[in-house]
Order: sequence, then structure tokens, then C-alpha cells
Amino acid sequence: VQLVESGGGLVQPGGSLRLSCAASGSIFSINVMGWYRQAPGKEREVVATITADYNTIYADSVNGRFTISTDNAKNTVYLQMNNLKPEDTAVYYCNIRGLTYNYWGQGTQVTVSS
Repeated sequence: VQLVESGGGLVQPGGSLRLSCAASGSIFSINVMGWYRQAPGKEREVVATITADYNTIYADSVNGRFTISTDNAKNTVYLQMNNLKPEDTAVYYCNIRGLTYNYWGQGTQVTVSS
């Protein structure tokens, strides 16, 4: 199984981006899907997660600006990012976990700059 991310890029402060992460191949019994990010010189941190029963958790820094959603029929997870700030600049990674697996995407760069 591979996770393919898309939607990153360069955006001005206050702008929006929508990240997508699609899994190639079938995945069963997903527990959690999520987005993480890693800025230069910093550790990877959780941005948002969504469980199989659609419970969501957001990092305080993005709460109210980002929205995570899924299309379970397509094994796809999205991250809608609004009112982006320079401190949101990072490589964003998607993650899909079950009891016996833990898949990561290759990462997509998001740069917020004027």
C-alpha cells in the first residue's frame, strides 16, 4: 500500500490549500487517519486526526482554521487549510493506521509566504 499526497504549494498568508492523501490498494479496518507536519529543525508534530467513527482532534495551533475529512470509500483523507500563517510552513505527511499496519505518505511541501 502506498499513500500519495497532493495539494501542497506556495500560498500567501491568509490563503487556503487543500491537501489530499489517497491510498493505492485496499486497506481494511482503519483505526485512525491523520496529518502530521515537520518544519525545518523541528520534530514531526500531529496536525489533525480522524478516527473510524469520525472523531476528530486538532492541534491547538490549527484548531478553527484546518478541517480534516475522509472519503472512506476511496481510502482518502483530506486537510482543508484556511487562513494559513507563515508558521504553518512545513512538510505535511499523511498517516493511516490500523492494528497491524502504520502507513506514511512521502510528504508534500506547504510554504506560506508573501
